[in-house]
Amino acid sequence: MNKLSKADQVSPVVGHTISVVAERTGLSRDVLRVWERRYKAVEPLRTAGGQRLYSDEELQRFQLLAEATRRGRSIGSVAALSTDALAKLVEDDEAARPQAIAPGVTVQSTVHREVAELALAHALALDGSSLDRELRRTIARYGLPMFLEDIVPALMHRIGDEWAAGRLSIPHEHLTSSVVLGILLEAVRAIPETPGAPRLLVATPAGEQHVVGAALIAAAAALDGWSILFLGANVPAADLVMAANGVSAVALSIVSTPDARDTVREVQAVRAALPLRMPLIAGGAAALRLDAEPGLPGVSVCRDIAEARAVLARVARGENLLGASGVAAKR
Repeated sequence: MNKLSKADQVSPVVGHTISVVAERTGLSRDVLRVWERRYKAVEPLRTAGGQRLYSDEELQRFQLLAEATRRGRSIGSVAALSTDALAKLVEDDEAARPQAIAPGVTVQSTVHREVAELALAHALALDGSSLDRELRRTIARYGLPMFLEDIVPALMHRIGDEWAAGRLSIPHEHLTSSVVLGILLEAVRAIPETPGAPRLLVATPAGEQHVVGAALIAAAAALDGWSILFLGANVPAADLVMAANGVSAVALSIVSTPDARDTVREVQAVRAALPLRMPLIAGGAAALRLDAEPGLPGVSVCRDIAEARAVLARVARGENLLGASGVAAKR
């Protein structure tokens, strides 16, 4: 690590403190430290008292890294680039996707990115305690609705990207999912039930092992006053239908489909066995792909948690989601 010379320590040093860099880049100091320590994005000087001082070039690097990640690049894929190469990459991204910049960079999206970066760093270190604390601090600071609708989906999407790129292994992904799942189910249990509230059955269909999406739906519905029957992952159609006796709606999370035909058959079997007026809601990346299947009438497919909450609000008001043909009505 660079040390200032004795002369430098006596003379005024020209440099930018981490607070100045945070202000000029829109990144939090925590994210700057993670990018510096884990990804070696820069190597700042330190004063005799240990304070970081960043040069003009290092400030520029952070600004370029911030712009690159705002355009969808992962920090792991760009941190090692030279400053000139970063500048060219950002310029090319701007030219290729001019519409993605203007409305896309908001305080909220910055929060998502920062939480995802910090959580990813803890996951890579297999530090479940720090990951848990970071996510709980996020809930305390920004509230449960934002955590459910925006932050957890952004984090899990980032984890998926890192997995696909080969930068995460099974322990990293499982640790993250386990910590997130524990927090979500704790939230479901902590929200008091309202007497006489409508009941929602939440699960994943047979063959679907990813359960975080189901827990997200359960926590969001509990927040909106629903009583939750949470069955977890990989529940066969016959068991789902049996457990649905007395509920007001059924919600399925479908993140991946190793065999799309099997998944369609499972959802079809659930829909066919439920009462016609009982809403069947599906969410998750794979559910969106299945929405085009001709054999899934009567299933309300939701793009995200916000849309699922809106659909459940309609159900709670007593609206019929199915038209006369039995096909789920679009919003």
